[in-house]
Amino acid sequence: MNGYKVPAPSGQRGKNYNVLMVAPTSFFASYGCHVRILEEARILQKMGHRVTIVTYHNGQDVPGLHIERTISIPWRRNYEVGSSRHKIAFDVLLMIKCGTLTRLKPDIIHAHLHEGVFVSYPWSLLWGVPLIFDFQGSMTAEMVDHHFLNPKGPFYRPARWLEGVLNRLPQAIITSTHHAAALLADDFAVDPSRITPIPDCVVADEFTPAWRESGRAELKASLGIPADRQVVVYLGLLAAYQGTDLLLQAAQQVVATRPDVHFLVMGYPSVEQYRLQAQALGLNGHVTFTGRIPYEDAPRYLSLGDVAVAPKISATEGAGKLLNYMAMALPTVAFDNAVSREYLGADGIYAPQGDVAGLARALLLALEDRPDAARRGEALRCRAVERFSWDWAGRQIVSIYERVLAQRR
Repeated sequence: MNGYKVPAPSGQRGKNYNVLMVAPTSFFASYGCHVRILEEARILQKMGHRVTIVTYHNGQDVPGLHIERTISIPWRRNYEVGSSRHKIAFDVLLMIKCGTLTRLKPDIIHAHLHEGVFVSYPWSLLWGVPLIFDFQGSMTAEMVDHHFLNPKGPFYRPARWLEGVLNRLPQAIITSTHHAAALLADDFAVDPSRITPIPDCVVADEFTPAWRESGRAELKASLGIPADRQVVVYLGLLAAYQGTDLLLQAAQQVVATRPDVHFLVMGYPSVEQYRLQAQALGLNGHVTFTGRIPYEDAPRYLSLGDVAVAPKISATEGAGKLLNYMAMALPTVAFDNAVSREYLGADGIYAPQGDVAGLARALLLALEDRPDAARRGEALRCRAVERFSWDWAGRQIVSIYERVLAQRR
């Protein structure tokens, strides 16, 4: 990790930049990479820069953000998340849409995800502006996690080759973790001097334990959670690579030992699939599925938790939900991997990677040792406030812009 240096912000910014932020997804939805895109755009605007987000046809508009959308495709109007062959058509439309935005005269193209690099690179060459890549995980690893690509099939090596090419096109790469930076350098031979880790951050004034002070009992009752139950909260996508199946299996073991525990599972898609799985595991009355929770409501719902859990098993993606848990001062249980350690440090409660019984034991430890759990929660809150501020991240992003523009000049 010695090769990755966070740039020092310049003392004076020469100008306010016009940033074209390319988001090959149905922005905005209340999860993962969308939150990173949202908060990066907000902090850049707060610093005086102009940001235009170009994205797919679907998605929620966000007040205060300039969003340009593609046209829809008739056969896939409701696409939201995940790998899909239909994304090829979406990305072609996104490339065309970028071309219609020549009038914006961007200083920087800030592309999210590998598809963003693919879409943006021709316009970067044509307009003569630097391309910044916001890397949030390995493209092929994510496709394998989503069961869209077989690692032993004929398409894996061409996809891996394409990923390597895309990784080397931008002038600079931002990663959400040091683990991802090492992956780029070690597995794809990207020059470490072009890589800057800028972790996911959190708005600690919004995600705060102060939410526990009002309306908590009423919200708990409205969700049908008995008042005397300890609550384990999960907020994020519901999918196998997110560990949702493992979480429910661990919940079965926890409830068998502690019937006074309730699991509040917040997120989408596949809610009905996981509700049926919970019923099959005998968790009726001990798990509540809320479906999609709007981002602005997330702190209020997380305030119901006594313990938070992040069972994600993907080895290359970031885990921004951890920061929301941390800022809420929630003792947090996660699988023991490099990304979890990077965020939680010594105050996380870890289970062996992919181990259901280990996850159940870690949850029981957090639920039963209340003083230790409270200490860990407070320490995680302090860590989030001190190390993971969007104001800090915004300064680092602008420093990268300044550097690549100076190099181009």
